[in-house]
Amino acid sequence: MVNQNLTATEIGFTHEDFAALLDKYDYHFSPGDVVPGTVFSIEPRGALIDIGAKTAAYIPIQEMSINRVDAPEEVLQSNETREFFILTDENEDGQLTLSIRRIEYMRAWERVRQLQAEDATVRSGVFATNRGGALVRIEGLRGFIPGSHISTRKPKEELVGEELPLKFLEVDEERNRLVLSHRRALVERKMNRLEVGEVVIGTVRGIKPYGAFIDIGGVSGLLHISEISHEHIDTPHSVFNVNDEVKVMIIDLDAERGRISLSTKQLEPEPGDMIKNRDLVYDKAEEMAAKYREQLLAKQQGITAAPAVAEEDIPSATEEDIPSATEEDIPPATEEISASAEEDISPATEEITTSTEEDITAAIEEDIPAATEEEIPVAIEE
Repeated sequence: MVNQNLTATEIGFTHEDFAALLDKYDYHFSPGDVVPGTVFSIEPRGALIDIGAKTAAYIPIQEMSINRVDAPEEVLQSNETREFFILTDENEDGQLTLSIRRIEYMRAWERVRQLQAEDATVRSGVFATNRGGALVRIEGLRGFIPGSHISTRKPKEELVGEELPLKFLEVDEERNRLVLSHRRALVERKMNRLEVGEVVIGTVRGIKPYGAFIDIGGVSGLLHISEISHEHIDTPHSVFNVNDEVKVMIIDLDAERGRISLSTKQLEPEPGDMIKNRDLVYDKAEEMAAKYREQLLAKQQGITAAPAVAEEDIPSATEEDIPSATEEDIPPATEEISASAEEDISPATEEITTSTEEDITAAIEEDIPAATEEEIPVAIEE
């Protein structure tokens, strides 16, 4: 039988020693740590989690998912073990607050950065619109499509529920900005079916001092003023009217910038025919385009071929000649943007238009309120 009267000296290990040992090997948790935990009690608006601390940690319902959660049971089950993010330091009762939402956000941002690096096209349904554009969710993150990057004749309000192909314009986790373009996705898809030197039929949708925007099957290409004719032209308005049907040749496809460059100059049998005899240019378009492709192929192969028109007589439009759609060309993304105004905007722009900071909705925090002090119950001692 064990002697119940052994002294502390005989045992060699006191209660104080035991407490010191517990302190020595106690885990120290800090906000930002990701730790394993087990659900042992589900509350009406949250759950208590055993993460090995002296006091049960708490996860409020707002922190259970990147998406809306109406009941904790939608996400967690009793005795389930999973990873949790430590959101706050211990409160006065020694209780930590946890989050699953933060882990999902970190992984979602990592995924969209990867998709952007791959220049991937993603699809997402529009769940809301505002005065500047449309809102979608990508990997659970809230993204914004500026009005000038929505390529449809529908009013924005009618887009709710519609799934759109999208390209990434901006992925900035620090500023909570996820900005996408529907227009760029359509341009890229159309570009995959187009070739340099191909003749296409299009419709004039907008005229600017520097050129005309031509709709070619749902996407716009720029017919720069320098590519209309070999003869000097003061303004594109002297040659075209909005809604004119035209034959144009594709001279450049820039998928990275979403730019389609067009020409009628290269289709002229004689310099100035676009001004003097446009029907002749259209009749001879395929023939002149074939010659252009031959010259292009010869140039690529390093063969000197006699050009149909002397090369020095064909000044190519330089970068300076072809302006990007600048802020004064693109109307602010407000509710005043009409369908016709959008058609005047070239898809060949990398810039996000003048949507204000408040229009580009934060992808994090805004729609999920932080847990308040009264929603976090007093710690229950284990």
